[in-house]
Amino acid sequence: MSNALKLDVPEGVPFIDFEREFDAPVEAVFRAHSDPKLIKQWLGPRGYEMTVERFDFRTGGSYRYIHKANGEEYVFNGVFHVVRPNEFAIQTFEFEGYPDVVSIESMRFEDLGNGRTRLVGHSVYPTQEARDGMAASGMETGLSEGYERLDELLAAGVAA
Repeated sequence: MSNALKLDVPEGVPFIDFEREFDAPVEAVFRAHSDPKLIKQWLGPRGYEMTVERFDFRTGGSYRYIHKANGEEYVFNGVFHVVRPNEFAIQTFEFEGYPDVVSIESMRFEDLGNGRTRLVGHSVYPTQEARDGMAASGMETGLSEGYERLDELLAAGVAA
């Protein structure tokens, strides 16, 4: 796949931005982000098994899921504050292994025309230390591999 992740981790500010384009319509990319059966197939790095405890992708909904690999478990949870189908979402994100550090994340789903989509994300952390910890945690690998897996799912027409 030729759509590389663009990750921006600027010095001295507690946020991370990313962009990723997909060769699929915005409705399919949004559906892949909103359907727990699809999320489970692509979210996170390769080699991880994902269990979705809850995933209610709507304004006021919440989520909790577990990634498992090599005998380790990584649990994540949050709340969806705003969800506008095929357009925008704001959520909180917490890694339960680093409790009490919650980021606020926004995602814009941009229709580029010709069946293509750009996803633009912005994550704000409560401290510079928390942001730096997330950046050093393997976030870039997890996002890149997850979006490669999403490309594969979209190419197979599963989210159409």
